[in-house]
Amino acid sequence: MTCIIIDDEPLAREGLQSQIEELSQLQILGKFSSALTAMDFLKIHSVDLIFLDIQMPKVTGLEFAEQVSKETLIIFTTAYSQYALKSYEFDAIDYLLKPIDKNRLEKAIKKAVIYYNLLAESTIKNIIEGSTDDFLFIKSDRKYYRVKFQDIRFIEGLKDYVVIYTQDQKLITAMNLKTIHQKISSKSFLRVSKSYVVNTDYINSFDNHSIYIKEFEIPLGEVFKDEFFRIYSGESLN
Repeated sequence: MTCIIIDDEPLAREGLQSQIEELSQLQILGKFSSALTAMDFLKIHSVDLIFLDIQMPKVTGLEFAEQVSKETLIIFTTAYSQYALKSYEFDAIDYLLKPIDKNRLEKAIKKAVIYYNLLAESTIKNIIEGSTDDFLFIKSDRKYYRVKFQDIRFIEGLKDYVVIYTQDQKLITAMNLKTIHQKISSKSFLRVSKSYVVNTDYINSFDNHSIYIKEFEIPLGEVFKDEFFRIYSGESLN
């Protein structure tokens, strides 16, 4: 997580930098004596968090905050308590009074990190829910995987989870079978039982009761049998 410090007082900038480095793993990309120089920096670089003084010449911290991207988090740092109420109009993470207490700073940083992670999770979730015509993102074992539809052999449903069998791995994710089937745009995927969706491109053989994909035998449900025969083979085998 990256941050910058904006304060017109040199000692305040140096002191805040030392505290941040002592208390966290934040990557400090720069320190600025004015909002104007910080604005020039942000035109080229993206930043996750700004430690922002309020009383500064030419452009105040509050005026600067109005121009900052909504995705950038702000912690105000000031010697003046009268701006606290105004700061919340900018959805500031926190408002720290100088001299900044070490424990208060640590709490503010932790709050910012938690909020940043929530935003990141939300962004990825939106990507997952949207998917594309060719692939979708899957969260499995605390990682995110980009899974191409063409690589999926079949999907097994287990209550509120699904197991996705690709050509070279098995991924378990929290999603029901109906939902993931709806997200896959390819017509090659057929629901063949209450618990399985198969990619017909990988079917090796089948009979009245089962579908065979490599070493896997997948049950063919009675409710889904007629539609499977109609779409896949073009005829009934009864």
